[in-house]
Amino acid sequence: MKIISKLPSVGTTIFTTMSALAKQHNAINLSQGFPDYDIDPILKDLVNHYVQKGMNQYAPMTGIPILRQRISEKIKTTYDIYTHPDEEITITNGATEALYSAISAFIHPGDEVILFEPAYDSYIPAIEVNGGCPVPIPLFAPDYTIPWSEVARKINGRTRMIIINTPHNPTGSIWSQSDIESLETLTQNTDIIILSDEVYQHLTYDDTVHHSVLKRPSLRKRSIVAMSFGKTFHVTGWRIGYCVAPPQLTLEIRKVHQFNTFTINTPLQYALADYLAESSRYLSLSSFFQAKRDLFINAVRASQFELLPCQGTYFILASFKNISTISDTDFARWMTTQQGVAVIPISVFYSDGTDENIIRFCFAKKNETLLRAAELIRNIESQ
Repeated sequence: MKIISKLPSVGTTIFTTMSALAKQHNAINLSQGFPDYDIDPILKDLVNHYVQKGMNQYAPMTGIPILRQRISEKIKTTYDIYTHPDEEITITNGATEALYSAISAFIHPGDEVILFEPAYDSYIPAIEVNGGCPVPIPLFAPDYTIPWSEVARKINGRTRMIIINTPHNPTGSIWSQSDIESLETLTQNTDIIILSDEVYQHLTYDDTVHHSVLKRPSLRKRSIVAMSFGKTFHVTGWRIGYCVAPPQLTLEIRKVHQFNTFTINTPLQYALADYLAESSRYLSLSSFFQAKRDLFINAVRASQFELLPCQGTYFILASFKNISTISDTDFARWMTTQQGVAVIPISVFYSDGTDENIIRFCFAKKNETLLRAAELIRNIESQ
């Protein structure tokens, strides 16, 4: 049988590869972005309650009404804006499905999609499988600022979408108010859709403000925002996210969503709806993760790594230029197999493999895990 792949360059993700390597070599896994600590027992009990109560059949395609209502209340609490729970909010199979359904709904063959690299690895495959043309704009260490003059040059009549991600995975950088205003200026009077990946919206540090596109009326009318409960409540394995968009965009996204996953885990939706009723459960996340970030920074300060600024997410980047001159992928494997700490190389987030000798640590771990990893990191010497 002759098979013509729609994604010929796609293989196993680096996250799967490094986590498997970490397990094989019994390394501390600071690579893939998931916690090694347990979730709130209250949330566990809520799930059990709704399973026992019999909430185990199909939920509505758009998500159960009470969860969409609670998300609307959460957005009001966070950004002081109203989003219609029936017309603008859709529950998805994680934020990745929200991103995929949004891209599938609007990208036609030949459409161009601007994105910024290093980029989360689901963006380009979703564009390409729908016949779109990715237009990556590279960002560079140490601050990964947006080159707005280049963005302006890349926009043309074929530009259908711009994908943004703030707080940014993998760099930990955050878009400024000026960045949002520049995006607003460049897209006004166009048909360009903004797809905003904001799954780390609550993970910002040092009083840095997350500027959501939802807060700008002229951007909101053209924007789709993907968010995630996995990152917010430490339940990455639940695969529950949501998509916020104006009614005319939501209508098209739901056309794809209903034939993609159709509906999402029912008892988990009810549990999350109850859990969201207490706003401190998401408003306290910044202080929770900043404490972990600061613990890790202080613990590895005496190492030969150079840590880059981290304004948000639960990732922090580090340059290893004082340790080795090998590629970042080889260095990540060496770290995992020989030094006992699994990390992610940053070149894999660039379509052209840009390598600045930088790796990514995940600090969404128990404090004892971070301290054990830091001890190993401090002992790494120049090669």
